[in-house]
Amino acid sequence: MTEDEKYMRRCIQLASNGWLEARPNPMVGAVIVCPSSSGDGEKIIGEGYHVRCGEGHAEVNAFASVSPEDEPLLKESTIYVSLEPCAHYGKTPPCCDLIISKGIRRVVVGCVDPFAKVQGRGIQRIREAGIEVTVGVLEKECQWLNRRFFTFHKKHRPYIILKWAQTDNGFIDDHGHPLAISSPFTKMLVHQQRAREDAIVVGRLTAEKEQPQLNVREWSGPSPVRFVLSGKEECFGNMITVKSIDDLLGTCYERQLQSLIVEGGLATLQSFLDRGLWDELRVEKAPLPVDDGTPAPAIPAEAKAFSEEYYDGRKIVRFRAPSF
Repeated sequence: MTEDEKYMRRCIQLASNGWLEARPNPMVGAVIVCPSSSGDGEKIIGEGYHVRCGEGHAEVNAFASVSPEDEPLLKESTIYVSLEPCAHYGKTPPCCDLIISKGIRRVVVGCVDPFAKVQGRGIQRIREAGIEVTVGVLEKECQWLNRRFFTFHKKHRPYIILKWAQTDNGFIDDHGHPLAISSPFTKMLVHQQRAREDAIVVGRLTAEKEQPQLNVREWSGPSPVRFVLSGKEECFGNMITVKSIDDLLGTCYERQLQSLIVEGGLATLQSFLDRGLWDELRVEKAPLPVDDGTPAPAIPAEAKAFSEEYYDGRKIVRFRAPSF
């Protein structure tokens, strides 16, 4: 591992602390490093991350953490940032201007910001100020951290997570009848996932038969915005009815909802799979004695497993699309 990679990993670690409150802004971490006065390496003199949307960005918080006695060291220092410093006025001033004003010697960026008002402009402005800039250190890891943000701004739709539970031998029910596949603990994990995402959707039949609440009653945090896909003008309580997948994705984009969980039923899940509209799959498998029922969706051949977890005899496997 190079020195640049070491400090970028620290940026990613810091950035992840902003998981809930930074959104819809991306999670970003920053680390300021200067040569040690003893000549035996480097030392971190400042760290920060984007805590909350509307408040200071990672770079602002990193500079604010530098002690007064270390301020003169900034002109010899390198700032590591997991995402390109912003170059526009939003709720806060441009971070690239702050970096320039501090006289930083070098800037190391994990990945370029896909947001239309940035997209390389921050890097360009810093370079034009005569500051050395290195781009692309742990680029894939930095992009993966903000995969919802990247998908939203690149594809103009939310990051789509398809989720279902099935028996080990591939059924989602018992001879067509509902089957409790998740354990109380893995059900709680579902609610944890809901708290992390912006929106959730089920199909009309699922809404009618199961009347799901789709909230986070077994976890803490905000409930996602709830949708139901239906070709009819129907009322499903506090759920928003949309007529098609295109209507759903368009509404999510207009409302700045950067992630969407698709929880079923089978026809709804399959309709997303058939159109290749998915970024992540979450499949829970349980060793239940069912010999027939509704077959679970087939995992696409291009899906890549990136996580396996085991709880209460269940296995939860997560897959990602080739784009990540």
